[in-house]
Amino acid sequence: MSWFLQKGLSVNEAGNLTIGGCDTTALAAKYGTPLYVFNEDTILENCRRYKKTMDNLYAGNDMVIYASKAFCCKAMCRIAEAEGMGLDVVSGGELYTALEAGFPAKNIFFHGNNKTPDELLSAVVNDVGTVVVDNIQELELLNKTAVSQRKKMRVMLRVKPGVGAHTHDYVRTGQIDSKFGFALETGEALNAAVHAQEMSNIELYGLHCHIGSQIFEDEPFAAAAEVMLGLFDKVREKTGVVLSALDLGGGFGIRYVEANDPSPVENTLKLVADRVTEVCSRLDLPVPKMMIEPGRSIVGDAGITLYHVGTVKNIPGIRTYVSVDGGMTDNPRYALYHSEYTAVIANKALQPADSIVTIAGKCCESGDLLGENLPLQSAETGDILAMLDTGAYCYSMASNYNRIPRPAAVLVKNGGHSELMIRRETWEDAAALDI
Repeated sequence: MSWFLQKGLSVNEAGNLTIGGCDTTALAAKYGTPLYVFNEDTILENCRRYKKTMDNLYAGNDMVIYASKAFCCKAMCRIAEAEGMGLDVVSGGELYTALEAGFPAKNIFFHGNNKTPDELLSAVVNDVGTVVVDNIQELELLNKTAVSQRKKMRVMLRVKPGVGAHTHDYVRTGQIDSKFGFALETGEALNAAVHAQEMSNIELYGLHCHIGSQIFEDEPFAAAAEVMLGLFDKVREKTGVVLSALDLGGGFGIRYVEANDPSPVENTLKLVADRVTEVCSRLDLPVPKMMIEPGRSIVGDAGITLYHVGTVKNIPGIRTYVSVDGGMTDNPRYALYHSEYTAVIANKALQPADSIVTIAGKCCESGDLLGENLPLQSAETGDILAMLDTGAYCYSMASNYNRIPRPAAVLVKNGGHSELMIRRETWEDAAALDI
């Protein structure tokens, strides 16, 4: 059964799906549905896997930075801090959450292609460790803001390395036609580096790139590293300055369905390290501090979403709709990207998946689907349906469309214990800002 591919899942004596030792049907009864459930053991395993690999490859001259856009809440920020990771934020709201959680500002990396003046001021006032600058206007505004606050800000420049990766068009970010970063081919990135060196309150620390998301291959990451180190060499030649750090971003893929075959992160990172060593030797550059920003591959396979099955509608010769009490409001990824998932009826986990169904949400939208042509056990009203590997970009992208409250999020830990990370919204919450 393909659901066995997700770590931390099992079946108990009652035949019910469990996660982290907790019966999913009991979690649904206790906390209600829809419900996001995260397995702390899997999160910790993923964090430590990245840190151990990077530390071994670079003798500790590295940093693993959790990309909080994948799943951002105070509890997750605290886990990242406890595991010795940096934190990638891309908005004032994510920065606020990190600071409220007590995350050390010096280890925060502030991303984004259109940071507002207020967001940059917040970064400066709160002593954010690194601002990843996206464009020349932002660089100039940041310097002006830093001057006004009598502070010097450490920055990295986000560069489009021109490296392609096999992924969905909407999540490809490394090519020249992207809203993110400075172009390499036109000389824009080199000119920005020269300009940054001339600014009074800017410390140019290094370069950043990100080539896309849900990438299964190793070579694109190594190719991006090689291209970026070539820019290191050009910056040194132009300014005499040797940059200190290279951040290759994230994008490491996970297995959502059985057909997915992501390369083990150890293999990817080893290939990158070998390429970095070779290129630095050839260019007579010191190996910079190496950084990566996993997000999906930290939390994606640590989470599931639980729903109650409502109506089951069979249209003979067409399809069977299994409707659940959530949908695109708690997981818009199928509507956006046709992202594939694995589903299982949690209270029938050992029964054969003997039907092919479309899983529909409750929104007033024909496109409100969680998946089509999915194998599933015969579903009945009242069953608990689990969508697997939903830890990344589900809660983060959730909405209140149709005034549907966002679900609660629960952390399971210590072999069967569960606790709330995020409470369930109410109808009153959905209308709380109305005047």
